[in-house]
Amino acid sequence: MVDHDPVREVTRADVAALAAGCAVFGTGGGGPVHIERLATEAALDEHGPVRLISVAGLTDDDAAIVLSGVGSPSVGVEMLGAKGQPATVVREVERLIGRPVTAVMPAEIGGSNGVSAVRWAAELGLTVLDADGMGRAFPEATMIAMNVAGLVSEFCVLADMIGNVAVLRTVDLAWLERQARAMIVASGSVTLGAHYVMTSRNAPGAVIEGTVGRALRVGRALLAADDPVAALCTALGAGLLITGKVVDVERTATDGFTRGAMTVDGVGTDRGRRLRVELQNENLVALDEGEVVASVPDLIAVVDTETGTAISTEMLRFGQRVSVLAWPCDPLWRTPRGLELAGPAAFGYHLPYVPLAGTGR
Repeated sequence: MVDHDPVREVTRADVAALAAGCAVFGTGGGGPVHIERLATEAALDEHGPVRLISVAGLTDDDAAIVLSGVGSPSVGVEMLGAKGQPATVVREVERLIGRPVTAVMPAEIGGSNGVSAVRWAAELGLTVLDADGMGRAFPEATMIAMNVAGLVSEFCVLADMIGNVAVLRTVDLAWLERQARAMIVASGSVTLGAHYVMTSRNAPGAVIEGTVGRALRVGRALLAADDPVAALCTALGAGLLITGKVVDVERTATDGFTRGAMTVDGVGTDRGRRLRVELQNENLVALDEGEVVASVPDLIAVVDTETGTAISTEMLRFGQRVSVLAWPCDPLWRTPRGLELAGPAAFGYHLPYVPLAGTGR
């Protein structure tokens, strides 16, 4: 459901719900939200509320830059961004396009990037576009709605923590992924990047609309609930795959990605069952005794059974009591082009994509 109110505000009081919702849509990736929640609350305390504008509310004078922290979430837990990084990126973008940037759009609503967009906008005096490029989190540059829609990214700006700035003009996003990833690894596996300039002309139909507002609604439902897991299932249109205990975690950081798997043994009514979730920054495939029960591009989230709080892949630990949820992706990802870019085969899994039932919206 897309909220078509043309202009709203995100206040300090909204940040807790936004962070909770973004963590769920991170599907294990996108970076942990707790640090960004604190930083965003501080930014709104200093600069005041941020205007949230819908795609329909864009004017001919608007230019929304797609901004995101990129790299390994495991590294991002320990390596914080530098003050002034967003301004460095935006100044370079404005130099390239010859016009002011008026809004920030998160590349992904999932994880820290969905929350960070509000902080960056507050610090820069910009608005936030109520949309993103994924409707979740994905690990690679090619896996973005604008690429599915056939829009060309004319450049990418990268700025690291010590002030290095790079501008890449690649022939396509696959080459951007290769070249940017090498630079990101050289910068310590975490940096800030911008690509795509969204306007009133090219944004409709090429972005996933209303996702900032949706993250807020899901977060509010979670924080207000007596039964958080049930509330999430209702708010997301999700199914509960298993409730149990984490009995094994395999995780390494290589080539700028967090890769591995985790295994959950069922408890209660799920006793005797075992679920394995494959990871690459995000939760990619859920297997129940070897049978695929959910896979990308549909969404899989691991949450704390008592609180409903989403657990990112870098925070998974032996012994945690968790519930694993899955719900359908945005219809854009179920198109042939969407599955080509972000279906199981795009991650090296040789298995057919079987869509989850329900709307997931």
